[in-house]
Amino acid sequence: MVAVKASDAENVLRRPDLRAAVVLLYGPDGGLVSERARALAERCVSDPGDPFQLVKMDGDDIAGDPLRLADEANTIGLFGGKRAIRVRVGSRNLAPAVATVLTTPPEDAIIVIEAGELQKSSPLRVLCEKSPAALAIACYADDARSLAALIDSSVRDAGLTIGSEAKEHLLGLLGADRGATRGEIDKLVLYAHGKGAVTVEDIEAVIGDVSALAMDAAIDAAFAGNLAELDRAFTRLMGEGVDAGTLLGYALRHALALAQARVGVDRGAPTAAAVKTIRGLYFKRESAVERQLRVWTTPMLRGAVVDLGAGVAATRRQAGLASELALKCLWSVALAARRAARR
Repeated sequence: MVAVKASDAENVLRRPDLRAAVVLLYGPDGGLVSERARALAERCVSDPGDPFQLVKMDGDDIAGDPLRLADEANTIGLFGGKRAIRVRVGSRNLAPAVATVLTTPPEDAIIVIEAGELQKSSPLRVLCEKSPAALAIACYADDARSLAALIDSSVRDAGLTIGSEAKEHLLGLLGADRGATRGEIDKLVLYAHGKGAVTVEDIEAVIGDVSALAMDAAIDAAFAGNLAELDRAFTRLMGEGVDAGTLLGYALRHALALAQARVGVDRGAPTAAAVKTIRGLYFKRESAVERQLRVWTTPMLRGAVVDLGAGVAATRRQAGLASELALKCLWSVALAARRAARR
């Protein structure tokens, strides 16, 4: 079909006559990608709780056996009806498996693929943008307009109202990750249940500063080798007045935590189990950190720790150049991740 513009995504996904066999959802906002993938997959089946109707598959497993996805897509349900298959892209190339499906699209199944940021030249993105049986939908961070619409719909659905002052206050606290934003709004409407209206006092009582998630976004982008997302998150943080040296300090602590977890992997522990040993890790970051552990080796992490430590010291010595020094240091981390991922 065509590449769907981010501004048109919601309208396209709500169409009752959506006929695509494969829908690729991608972009830097992992929370929004996941929310849309879940909503689409659940809408396409009669019973989302039935694991035979709504199937979840790992992208790396599929990449290792490209015919597995086609086999699953063409499996006929015991009681008939449409099936949905949710696939989360990992570190391996999923395009050959998807190409097999698109050659002979299934009639009674839809494949919903969740990916991170994909370059225009990404084989998976190119494949889905060119195929008449697929949709490629970009999912970018909410802007003020989409955040306002999300607040309005969530508050209305909860039987509440919100004044302009309270809404502006809430907008200032919400950040660029849809998953975190949705969680904060849900928490707020639950707190305000039965009050009739959401007030500034309600917001101050229960909402944290979600924009702090941009710090995690920058660090995860660097260790994933995602230069475009790193630049976006870094620019936002600097615009909000975050100290560049503080950001590098967080990156250094993340490298140390990864190094400790990597020791467990080197000793034979499953990657997912090693991630669970990282103290204080926000659960929605676990999949991203797990992917990082698959790429970063112990020697690489030791080098990153040294470089980030030197970067922190440099930002203190040359405060006037702190932003430039920090970005250069994080770019070095990202480039190392990209080189390792290609091996």
